[in-house]
Amino acid sequence: MNTPKEVLYLDPLKLSGPEQMAIDLFLLEKSFKEKDFYMALRFYTWDGDWLSIGKNQKELPSIWLELLKNEKLKIVRRPSGGNAVLHSKGLTYALIWKYPPRNKKESYFKTSQWLREGIKKAGVNLFFGNQSVNISNNNCFATSTLADLVDKDNHKHIGSAQYWKKGHLLQHGEILMEPSKKLWKKVFNTDPPKIKKEVKEQEKVIFFLQESFTKTWPDLHLSNYKLDNTDKGIIKCLCKDSFKV
Repeated sequence: MNTPKEVLYLDPLKLSGPEQMAIDLFLLEKSFKEKDFYMALRFYTWDGDWLSIGKNQKELPSIWLELLKNEKLKIVRRPSGGNAVLHSKGLTYALIWKYPPRNKKESYFKTSQWLREGIKKAGVNLFFGNQSVNISNNNCFATSTLADLVDKDNHKHIGSAQYWKKGHLLQHGEILMEPSKKLWKKVFNTDPPKIKKEVKEQEKVIFFLQESFTKTWPDLHLSNYKLDNTDKGIIKCLCKDSFKV
């Protein structure tokens, strides 16, 4: 019988945007250095209202810069691509995979199937988006591509983005719950997607997603990982050098 492979699992943390991005990158870097590393999984929330922008979003709308200047919003640059995501009372996930499928379409399918199953267990059926990538729209949740999951009414519940390095994958995304309608309107000049009430409880959603993760990959098991002082020092250094707007 094969011994189950270990997945490093970090308990949810509520931190600033740069700190969260630094932890995701730290885990990706860890996948290069450690022979026994296979996967890492974490869920997290943001300290305050943050807008994360994709690594290739260069020109930011003046309203975003105004909100940033007036301290109504904080902005961080993600290592991954895609468009802007407003993190406001939602839940973010990050999955680091050392040996992902090299085909991008297949990788999104594999890394999103457990999300579908977990949200289904919570009470909502989600489906893969089928729209083309729209780089002219700044709002990640305005379009639904293969990287995204929508309900039967085409309301987008989960938007994901990827960052590849040395063949290893960091995929992270936002699970919308109860974003600030007022702030969403200011940032994107539109209303947020209508999210089903069944998926607005973070603890319940995390429980079902953990369960679906282990069912999707039955040869893996979640193993709690605590950041030690050395880890925190590396993460602190990453915060200083990366993610600036």
